[in-house]
Amino acid sequence: MSSLTRTSERRGIDLSDWRQRVKSPAWLLLPAALFLGSIYLLPLIDLVRISFAGATPWGYFERIFATSLYWDALVRTMQIALTVSGLCLLFGYPAAFLIHRTRGLTQLLVATAVVLPYFIAILIRTYAWMVLLGRNGPINKLLVQIGILGEPAQLLFNRGTVLLGMTAVLLPIMVLSIYSSVSRLDPALTRAAQASGAGPLATFWRVLLPLTLPGAGAGFLLVFVSAIGFFITPTLLGGPGDMMFAMHITQQADFATSEGFLQALAVVLLTITLIVVAIAGRILGFEFIWGGAKLEEAASKPVASARTAERTRTSARSRLGMALADRLGWPILRALSALPGWVGSLTIRGMGGLVIATLVLPIVIVGIISFSSAIYLTFPPPGFSVRWYAKFFSDPQWMAAFRNSAMIAFLSAAIAVTLGTAAAMGVVRSRIPGKSVVMLLLVSPVIVPPVVLGLSLYSLFVRWDLVGSVWGLAGAHAIGGLPIVVVILCASLQGVDTRLEQAAAVHGASPLTVFRTVTLPSIAPGLGAAAFFAFLHSFDELVLTMFLSSPYLQTLPLRLWADINYQLNPVLAVVSTLEVLLVIGGIALARPVLARSRGVA
Repeated sequence: MSSLTRTSERRGIDLSDWRQRVKSPAWLLLPAALFLGSIYLLPLIDLVRISFAGATPWGYFERIFATSLYWDALVRTMQIALTVSGLCLLFGYPAAFLIHRTRGLTQLLVATAVVLPYFIAILIRTYAWMVLLGRNGPINKLLVQIGILGEPAQLLFNRGTVLLGMTAVLLPIMVLSIYSSVSRLDPALTRAAQASGAGPLATFWRVLLPLTLPGAGAGFLLVFVSAIGFFITPTLLGGPGDMMFAMHITQQADFATSEGFLQALAVVLLTITLIVVAIAGRILGFEFIWGGAKLEEAASKPVASARTAERTRTSARSRLGMALADRLGWPILRALSALPGWVGSLTIRGMGGLVIATLVLPIVIVGIISFSSAIYLTFPPPGFSVRWYAKFFSDPQWMAAFRNSAMIAFLSAAIAVTLGTAAAMGVVRSRIPGKSVVMLLLVSPVIVPPVVLGLSLYSLFVRWDLVGSVWGLAGAHAIGGLPIVVVILCASLQGVDTRLEQAAAVHGASPLTVFRTVTLPSIAPGLGAAAFFAFLHSFDELVLTMFLSSPYLQTLPLRLWADINYQLNPVLAVVSTLEVLLVIGGIALARPVLARSRGVA
């Protein structure tokens, strides 16, 4: 009898343990894992498989590295990416310090001028530079009027234009990364350095630069990883000698006989990207991708301990940065320490103002041209009219493209929000080990070059008969929207007081009831912001759509891309302006939402 009792008790304990495991929030990671596994990881694995399916396993790769066309493009891509990253670093510091040193309304305007372009589609910003630098554009006209040029020059389709356009597109990433470090600086450090006789340049080199190196390093690597997979900007602004590696992939995609070799091109680009990210993760930690701390620390250690650990890491990095600064520039900057303080302020305002103008001016000029009465692109407009707005809204093809984009973006955002909310709950609320690894998998789509992802998905969509379908495009776009939702909601969930959830559970509420009545109202602001940015990501998506769409399903970015390559007219400026207004309106709505989220936290 006693043996039977012990067996029953053991079974009861096992059953209770099983029930607790079933209720674990870790199960909420399963839907996102299945989604990413089937529509993201498996296509990439299949891409790699096909690349090795030649006559010999390394045959396609030997052809790539033996052909000067592709080898030169690969070297050129690395050179351009490094140059753009260096330019972003050079101009990112003064812009970040300008935001940090301004106050009130001025700070809000400066920060908005940096953040706003980040959410505007790359195609729109590149088109703005085509307008600005065109033969009838404002820069050519200004240079002619002041006598520097006798006639308009060809400012487009060269390496300098590619570097300018890519730097302008990626600069917000660098500014925001550096500002995240600058905003945590203790003002007393600067005052102490100045009181010790250090000039503005010496203070920056000896004090501020070492302390902000983690943010600058993360920004540099994020810009570099983004730049090596660039396709849109170099295609529109560059010449034949500026072809980057991703452009060869899109060109080879038009030839049916390129299968295998085309996948090998994509694998080379993907491998380089992963190597860079692996090195960066080793140095900075993979958290630099989503801009957060290690989730295990946040979940398992007290706040004070986490802050102590962070201060220890920062101190170690600072000592390394200071030693580097001493060796490289301190002797020279000591001689420059006699410069007055206004030199540093003037440098920050001048270079920061140049950055703001570079980011905002092209968008403003495109908005003005959209009201032009001319039948071609010219600035300033000879007169003002709404004729091009009337043409856009009366054109059935443009309207169909707009409706398709809106419908696909709505479905994509719904998929991303549903899966992302569950995944964020699983990451933040569960006690599984290796949360940073799980988070890395969830956000990894942001580091995969879009041309590589689009090519890998094409083979899958052909087999599933999803090419040119609304649901297929929505699912593909949700791959990039999911990381956005997860990052925003993880931050929102970490700000929710878990004692409220525990109190509801203790009083008999089911996990679903706790989420609906306690958690959801607390994260609603972040959820609203995540839904908007996921919608915007899909609405602006071009590269995946180029691979997965069909002539019967045109989206707004795809139609805009086709017209930019065919002709430049003010209708394109109208489309660009309307999208900018959409972004401005969305951010205006999301700003108080995010403010309430911070208040809850």
